[in-house]
Amino acid sequence: MGTITLFLIVLGSIIGLMLLGYAAYSSVIFVPQSMKYTLEYLGRYTRTLDAGIYVVIPFLNQISNKISMKEEVLDIPSQTVITKDNAMIEVDGVVFHKVFDPEKATYQIDNLHEAIKQLTLTNIRSVMGSMPLDNILSDRDKINDNLLKEVDDATDPWGIKITRVEIKDIKPPQNLVDAMAQQMIAERNKRAQILDSEGAKQAEVAKAEGHKRALILGAEGEREAMVARAKGERDAQIQLAEGAKKSAILNAESEIEIARYDADARRMLAAAEAEATRLLSKELAKGDVQAINYFLGLKYVEALKEIGQSKNQKLVLMPYEATNILSSIAGMGDIFKEVMQDKSEANNQVAQTKSKSQPKPQTKSQPESDN
Repeated sequence: MGTITLFLIVLGSIIGLMLLGYAAYSSVIFVPQSMKYTLEYLGRYTRTLDAGIYVVIPFLNQISNKISMKEEVLDIPSQTVITKDNAMIEVDGVVFHKVFDPEKATYQIDNLHEAIKQLTLTNIRSVMGSMPLDNILSDRDKINDNLLKEVDDATDPWGIKITRVEIKDIKPPQNLVDAMAQQMIAERNKRAQILDSEGAKQAEVAKAEGHKRALILGAEGEREAMVARAKGERDAQIQLAEGAKKSAILNAESEIEIARYDADARRMLAAAEAEATRLLSKELAKGDVQAINYFLGLKYVEALKEIGQSKNQKLVLMPYEATNILSSIAGMGDIFKEVMQDKSEANNQVAQTKSKSQPKPQTKSQPESDN
């Protein structure tokens, strides 16, 4: 009896220690970084535990859910989508999400990841089914933005934030791929032809512009040449006018000088004739007729010289009394002789006068020699 009792006591002690150890272990909770725990009291949510160490009442408080606060990646499986233009394509994608409210993520939705996956699949069919195939292939960023908005709005009551939705791959059927390849080749050929025609057009335009520019430059050059030629002709005319003006001035000045010299010559000639007339009158008053014979003979000879030099007279009539000319010339010779004789006599008288007026040189007296 005592042995059984002892055994029961030992067994109870062991069970008690185990229960006490479990209670102690259950009362201390360690929450790691980037994790949040939802705490329940008697099956009812009380609060959310952040990172750290907590002491709770064992058996009364329990952890209902352990939620990671890090951003998670969820693969969206491939599915068939019918586009607006009735093309069947295979589409798959990926969703990036994170929990911002652990309470809603725990109590507002069951099987969170499956819910996000199904929601994304339905929105992919909705968004891409309203677009033609060409737009789906070219506007992938637009599709991603639309999916992000739709899925994020739908998961907001669940305490989930959808950060990104990406379409990974779009697979059209093979026959559609072949048709698209043919279309691409045709489009490229079309663009090549358009580029060739545009190049030819631009070449023609450039050629026409060059020809136009050449004509304009030629016209401008011709105009400048005409302007330069006109300026040259104008300068030449100005220089000719200046030269004619200066020549006329010089000619006028020359004529004035000639007229002045002619007047001086005429004045001197008149003075000489007046002096000759005065001397002739003086000689006639003395009764000397040879002077008048010389004067008349000189005029007679000058008249005959002018008659002989006249261009309009081809026949010259000599005076009948030719002996008068000879007598006049002889008279002129006598007068010349008398003039020269008078001039020599006058020179002798001047020389004698100069010799008389000069003092005679004195001769030195020689000293008498001693007898």
